[in-house]
Order: sequence, then structure tokens, then C-alpha cells
Amino acid sequence: MIFTTLGRYFFRRYIVTALWFLLGVSAIIFLADFSETSRRMSGFTGYTVSTGLLMTAMRLPLILQQIIPTLSLFIGMTVLIALNRRYELVVTRAAGISVWQFVSPFVIGAFLIGLATLFVVNPLAAWGQRESASMEASWREASNRSRASAFIPWIRQISGDDDTIIGAKSYQEKGTLLVDVVVFQFDKDGRVALRQDAKTAKLENGYWLLKEVLENRPGEIPVRRETAQVRTNLKQEYIQESLAQPDTVAFFDLSRKIEVSKSFGIPTKALETQYHSLLSLPILLVAMTLIAATVSLKFSRFAQSRSVILGGIVSGFVLYVVTVLVKAFGSSGAIPPFVAVWIPVIVATALGTTILLHQEDG
Repeated sequence: MIFTTLGRYFFRRYIVTALWFLLGVSAIIFLADFSETSRRMSGFTGYTVSTGLLMTAMRLPLILQQIIPTLSLFIGMTVLIALNRRYELVVTRAAGISVWQFVSPFVIGAFLIGLATLFVVNPLAAWGQRESASMEASWREASNRSRASAFIPWIRQISGDDDTIIGAKSYQEKGTLLVDVVVFQFDKDGRVALRQDAKTAKLENGYWLLKEVLENRPGEIPVRRETAQVRTNLKQEYIQESLAQPDTVAFFDLSRKIEVSKSFGIPTKALETQYHSLLSLPILLVAMTLIAATVSLKFSRFAQSRSVILGGIVSGFVLYVVTVLVKAFGSSGAIPPFVAVWIPVIVATALGTTILLHQEDG
């Protein structure tokens, strides 16, 4: 039906409604995130209103990517309720057009929005998340704040007889530069032989270069040094892969990132979950549209719309919670990533289809 005049009209209504939703929600998210960013970082050295606006703009695609499934539910409900109130669906159904015919433009629209999110929004989101994290780390370093960032790397390395644990409050340059570092070196009996607190640690060829170091040995007076070196057999590629967060990797690069991480022996469950989650996104939006159709197709006037809207909200919330939970299980390895991601999508699609079949075909 998408190629008929009526199909194109429904498709156009869906896309226009989706654009208005995206514009309005983006504005709300931008204002809310900018307010939160200003509250947390206004005291940092280097922070200005313009840089705060820039960081918020870079973070916006990631937030949009996360709420697109729920947003597609409300887009579908809004379009169908509006068509019902204007009697357009009533006339369409009276003309003998089945529900599957006039719902197909909305399904195709949802699928195309999913593809746009996958190929356009996701790369922007990954890039923006990397850049915003780098900006925040540089502000924290300049301000010399003791608060930790959202992600705290801890690395254990065993090089010969040296057993060392390195922790940091933040990192830059893809993990090869650690900020606000603490290094614990253990003896053969597993006791702490040396603690080194440093402002930064840079991974060089065969060693970590520490700067502005305070060394503490058991029973000795602390000693300050400008620089110090800690031997390591870690490679820059390993650090970059081990500290890579799924949200900072674009869909196009996830397959390669998974293969490289496996070659280093790094767990890849989180990356695999992210890959399947993005791959299933267009189908998930279709499932959301079908669920929207199940609660919005019946003719309703203003007094009846409250129950319709409430039903859609509850359906979307339940599906969102289930999706988040199973993704967490997949990332932790409790459930295979493929199963964790695709089962809710398949169940939601089958549920929407089944309810529509029951409503329309008995």
C-alpha cells in the first residue's frame, strides 16, 4: 500500500509526526542535560557556557539513540489516534482496506527511522561520547579534582617478577594516558612493597612514565619525585581495547573491535550485546509500532483516549524495562548476547502481530 496515494499520505503523516517528536524531545533533552552539565562542571577550570553547550550537543545523539524505541511507540500512537479522530481510519476501513495494508506505511516508516538511527545517529553518538568524555577528563585534570569520573580503569599487570595494580580516576588518549594515578607494587609474598601516587601515567614502549610522583614504602618516609618508571609488558593496542566502552564504538567498527578484543583475550560480551542491540533496532521499532497499533486502532473520542494513552505507556515501559534487564544480563555474560537482545524483540513483534490478528481477524 505504500505505493498508493493513501499509503504515501499515511507515510508522510508518520514521518512529519516523527520529525516533530524528535525536534521537541531533542530540545527538552538539550535543556535538561545542559542544566545537569552546568551543575556538575561549572566549577571546573576550562568550563564555559559555550563549552558546556558544545558538550551537551555532543551527548545529545547518544541520548536520542537510547530513547528512540520508546519514542517510536508514542509516534505511532499519536499518528493513529489523530487519524481516528479525523475519521480517516474509519473511512479507510469502511472502504475494505485491511489493517495490515494501512499499517504497513507506519511499519516501513519505523524501519527507516531505525536504519537512520543505526547508520547516522549511532556514529555521531559514538564520536560525541568519546569527545565529551575527553573534555570532561581534561577539565578534571586542570581542576585537580579528587572526584572520580563515571568510568574508573583498574589494570593489573604481571611482568616477570613484578606484580603491579594501576588505578586511575580518569583517562585520555584512548587509555594510554591515565590521570590521578595510584600504583601498587607487590612483593613475592603478595604484600604491598611500594605505593606510588602520580598526577599522570603515560604508557611508553615497555614502561609507564609517571609524573609528579609520591612514593610510599612500608616503614620509610614518603619521597617525592618528578618522574618515575614502572615496567610493563602491556601494549598500547591492548589498553585501548580493554578500556573501550561499547557506547563509544560506532556500529561499523564493532565487528572489528570484537575480533581484536578476542585476539587479546579481552571479554567481549558487552561489545557483542551492543552490536546485536544496534542490529535489532529497526525490528524493535517495528515491534513498537505494532504495539502502538494494538492500543490505538479502535475508534475513540477524547474521553476514551486516556485509557489508550495509558495502555501505550504501560506497554512501552514494560518492554523498555525488560530490554534493559536482558541487555545487562547479556553484557555480564549471564545470558548469551544474541539471546539477550533478540528474544525481547521477537516476543514484542510476535505479541503485537498476535493481538492485531485477534482484533481484526478474530
